[in-house]
Amino acid sequence: MKLDDALATFAEEARELLEDMERHLLAMETGSTDDEAINAVFRAAHTIKGSGGLFGFDMLVGFTHHVESLIDLMRDGICPATPSLISLLLRCGDHMAFLMSEALGRGTRLAADAAREADLVHALEQAMGKISDTQTLVGEAPEIQPPAMIRQPGRWTVDVQFGPEVFRNGLDPLSFIRYLGTLGDIVAITPRLTDVPELESFDAEVCHLGFLIRIEGLLDEARIASAFEFVQDDCVLVITAAAPAAANHEDALCMEMDEALAGDVLPASAGQASAPARGKGAGGKENKGAESRFLRVEADKLDHLINLIGELVIAGASCNLIAGRMRSAEMVEATSAVGTLVESIRDTALNLRMVQIGATFNRFQRVVRDLSQELGKDIELRISGADTELDKSVVEKIADPLMHLVRNALDHGIESPDKRLAAGKPAVGTLQLHAYHESGSIVIEVGDDGGGLNVERIRNKAIERGLISESAQLSERDIHKLIFEPGFSTAEAITNVSGRGVGMDVVRRNIEQLRGTIEVESAVGLGSTMRIRLPLTLAIIDGFLVGVGGDAYVVPLSMVVECLELRPENIEGNGSRNYVNLRGEVLPFVRLRSLFEKSSQPGRRENIVVVRYAGRSAGLVVDELLGDFQTVIKPLGRLFGAVRGISGSTILGSGEVALILDVASLIQLAADRETNQSDAAQQNGLSRA
Repeated sequence: MKLDDALATFAEEARELLEDMERHLLAMETGSTDDEAINAVFRAAHTIKGSGGLFGFDMLVGFTHHVESLIDLMRDGICPATPSLISLLLRCGDHMAFLMSEALGRGTRLAADAAREADLVHALEQAMGKISDTQTLVGEAPEIQPPAMIRQPGRWTVDVQFGPEVFRNGLDPLSFIRYLGTLGDIVAITPRLTDVPELESFDAEVCHLGFLIRIEGLLDEARIASAFEFVQDDCVLVITAAAPAAANHEDALCMEMDEALAGDVLPASAGQASAPARGKGAGGKENKGAESRFLRVEADKLDHLINLIGELVIAGASCNLIAGRMRSAEMVEATSAVGTLVESIRDTALNLRMVQIGATFNRFQRVVRDLSQELGKDIELRISGADTELDKSVVEKIADPLMHLVRNALDHGIESPDKRLAAGKPAVGTLQLHAYHESGSIVIEVGDDGGGLNVERIRNKAIERGLISESAQLSERDIHKLIFEPGFSTAEAITNVSGRGVGMDVVRRNIEQLRGTIEVESAVGLGSTMRIRLPLTLAIIDGFLVGVGGDAYVVPLSMVVECLELRPENIEGNGSRNYVNLRGEVLPFVRLRSLFEKSSQPGRRENIVVVRYAGRSAGLVVDELLGDFQTVIKPLGRLFGAVRGISGSTILGSGEVALILDVASLIQLAADRETNQSDAAQQNGLSRA
């Protein structure tokens, strides 16, 4: 493994470990403290420290050592997990993340960062000191921590022989020795070479190194063995505790080490306990078997795979077209079989990029905790639908919009405890993050049980800013949309959280760039819900191909309900209105020929494609129904990014470009046109009366 690849792996694993550490600490803060949670926090800190030591990240290792020491006291039952202590460990986790970024060259240390680290180290040492003093005064140490569990100063000898594949696996034996030195004081070390071949057959990539080490400190066997955790499958390790009598005699131990080197065996004299061998002699196969079920793959490689499959889909469509023109049954059958396999490969590749949104939701546990404390509010975060899956690229791009929505809900939405009690609500507010699938899309809801949106206040602010006129007649839904206008804010004062009128317009813009929509549902005194709808993937979809004026358009197949012939007698109002009676229900429609200003004459038969999105239905009037089509989504570019009704493009088997219809905006357009025509008809009726 190359060093850059190893560093990338370390960065990814360290980030996940810090997230796990934070998640367990937050769970402990809510009262769900158990031994497994504390052990998980310790393992996270210990692994980061060990991995950092392998790469020589001394500052990260040094700081994490203090953190690990305090968590170790919590594991042993000496230190209770108080809220103040958990808050301290959360801040330490933030600083560990900073030190990791700095070590990887992504951050710059400032004087404030050094001062913060000094304060954190002082707080850690003070916490451990206070605990010790309290136990001494009240005399409760034997009850909390049995004497047998307390680590005593000791002297150990460590015999480690690294395997021949260590170098080829990208590991440095000396890095493990350096890390061992952070656990205690190495007072003697003797290297040795074993099974070294003649010069003619010597291979520099084969490791022949071994070491005999004497180390002192507050150590036990497991703690020493942990230093070699990452090479346990490629070494033979024997740990021996020195006898108390021999521990005071330097010469005796040195002579013992010389004898061990001469026989290449570490002695186990009376009073010594020999540790079992690690790695190849101690369950290495079971560990490898468990790890082999997972394989880390770079996201760029998956993206490249999806792009290649997209090109394969286009090439397959071209082959199908040629086979149809040749009128060869064998060729059509063969291309059909290839198409089925390509579709299966497509679905499998897309599933590789699908991730659960729960990991993104869980990151807001810390945000809610910190902001609720800063705002003086007591807020509970509830998460549902965490196992809902969507494309990894969508997850990465939705994190920032969700952050804005969560912060606004905490600051503007949920009231202070006093106001909530006065309104007959519980003092504890609730923020809900919910995700679910609907009609080939994923829906993400950010809801709160706060005061809701003040429609009159939003309207007055919009008039003040010149966004609407005083005589404008807007529905409640249209007024809600005003909060997404640039610079719009109803906050009475600017805070560290919000109030400057930035954020919500960015939210809408980022969501629209993902071919998604956002809508607001609010009730005064009951709360608000921001509902985001996004496509499951941004790469390949199943589409339904339609023809309008000689051009082809693609409708996402997951949104198509049915297709039927549009007859003049079905159009209400003798053709003057844009809606039809569909089995007793009003269905507004949009004529794509008129929308895209086609100059050619329509055919004798028109068809209507009924589509449904976000619980609303509409019809798209087209000339031809051309069937389903695997659609590789190609972006339009910034020049056409604001074109309404179009969300992307694709390449047909003939090499021609077809536009992908934005069903959400077309449904909204149909509804708006019908509403406007209805209002105009009512006004005409009133004027005539």
